[in-house]
Amino acid sequence: MLPAVLYCLLWSFHAANGHFPRACVSSKSLMEKECCPPWRGDGSPCGQLSGRGSCQDIVLSNAPPGPQFPFTGVDDRESWPSVFYNRTCQCSGNFMGFDCGNCKFGFWGPNCTERRLLVRRNIFDLSVPEKNKFLAYLNLAKHTTSPDYVIPTGSYGQMNNGSTPMFNDINIYDLFVWMHYYVSRDTLLGGSEIWRDIDFAHEAPGFLPWHRLFLLLWEQEIQELTGDENFTIPYWDWRDAESCDICTDEYMGGRSLRDPNLLSPASFFSSWQIICSRLDEYNRRQALCNGTPEGPLLRNPGNHDKARTQRLPSSADVEFCLSLTQYESGSMDKTANFSFRNTLEGFASPLTGIADASQSSMHNALHIYMNGTMSQVQGSANDPIFLLHHAFVDSIFEQWLRRHRPLQEVYPAANAPIGHNRESYMVPFIPLYRNGDFFISSRDLGYDYSFLQDLDPDFFQDYIKPYLEQASRIWPWLLGAAVVGSVLTAVLGGLTRLLCRGKRKQLSEEQQPLLLDKEDYHSLYQSHL
Repeated sequence: MLPAVLYCLLWSFHAANGHFPRACVSSKSLMEKECCPPWRGDGSPCGQLSGRGSCQDIVLSNAPPGPQFPFTGVDDRESWPSVFYNRTCQCSGNFMGFDCGNCKFGFWGPNCTERRLLVRRNIFDLSVPEKNKFLAYLNLAKHTTSPDYVIPTGSYGQMNNGSTPMFNDINIYDLFVWMHYYVSRDTLLGGSEIWRDIDFAHEAPGFLPWHRLFLLLWEQEIQELTGDENFTIPYWDWRDAESCDICTDEYMGGRSLRDPNLLSPASFFSSWQIICSRLDEYNRRQALCNGTPEGPLLRNPGNHDKARTQRLPSSADVEFCLSLTQYESGSMDKTANFSFRNTLEGFASPLTGIADASQSSMHNALHIYMNGTMSQVQGSANDPIFLLHHAFVDSIFEQWLRRHRPLQEVYPAANAPIGHNRESYMVPFIPLYRNGDFFISSRDLGYDYSFLQDLDPDFFQDYIKPYLEQASRIWPWLLGAAVVGSVLTAVLGGLTRLLCRGKRKQLSEEQQPLLLDKEDYHSLYQSHL
């Protein structure tokens, strides 16, 4: 009952934030290629009158991509977002957003000057009211039309280079489903031709930063929708799991007794309709997903292809990933060996770090295991388990960052697959964010994970370990200095005693007092101490 009550109460709130801004999809904006909406606070483009930002030309990276995509000028996502816009809001200070109306991640307050750190928690550590509130928020997002964002239903060319806009409304939850579809969809080459070997968020270095941003924006959207400024996505710690322990009606939906591929009617996720799942149909029609409902959410955990995924990831698998020192290697795609990213994503073995096309492990293993909507890359975000799963994947990424402390330059600057270089803007986000901007600690982005705080590895890592490492390098010098210091102390002590004895002999017995005054006694005692 509580989710239903919360659901009704939350309808009184309204949302705002996400990726083709409604204010920028007129034929005028598209043909002029400018997305600089007025900030509602002062009515000026990008809040310029209030010092929030200004409308500026986009500066694209000229670093060369890898050879995986052999075309140029055939996909709207190339050199994002220049096909649609070449001028956008560039925000100042701690401001952020397509109109500079929001705060950067980790900041809060009317002027975005207050720092804050939110904590993502294990879903099983939530109280019953907290868990029910989370489920109600999911349902509310599924039934609330995004006030600020729309989705394109055609390519820029199909829109006659912007003169005939083609956009649809979409609810807030499905907006993020559509984004995950759009970033990973095939390239439409015309006629019946497509190119499948392309993905702007998977199988390359940007996999972890892209999904980190995705979760942060989803979190921010729910905070604005509900007015719950402390909301965070819970995570599902699937290490050593023997089954889907969140697949119950109490949590993310149990199995239907009538059809094992469907969810139990006792879960309101059973009434959800999915979108963007008919990939072959889109390719055949050379069309984009337009957000039309396509049927119920499918899930049949454990009844998957066990030849491809034999088991769920173990604690030992995670630890092996964390031990890999290279973020990326080789061709920087799904064939990379000894790559932390490729091993965590699941294209390389968590036992050896060697790429293995016949197996799906780690992150990929969870998708395959769910054996339904989650198992299809483009439509996987339809299943709300996606959020809990990727929050835990992000926590492993965070552990790796804290353990190895890489400079931002460790993230590849060039020759990664298209869209994955460090300075490339991430598809399809407007406002713009670069891959390298999210190759930093989560604490710098305003959030942490409860189990990382409980382990508290950072005190040792931040303060003790560096000193021990320095001491191990200079201990011979320290030992030598101690020996020299001891010798000098002994010599000086001997000289001091000789001088004191000489001075005492100069004093006659008649000149020395027989009894000290009380104040003199205390003074002498303190001087000896």
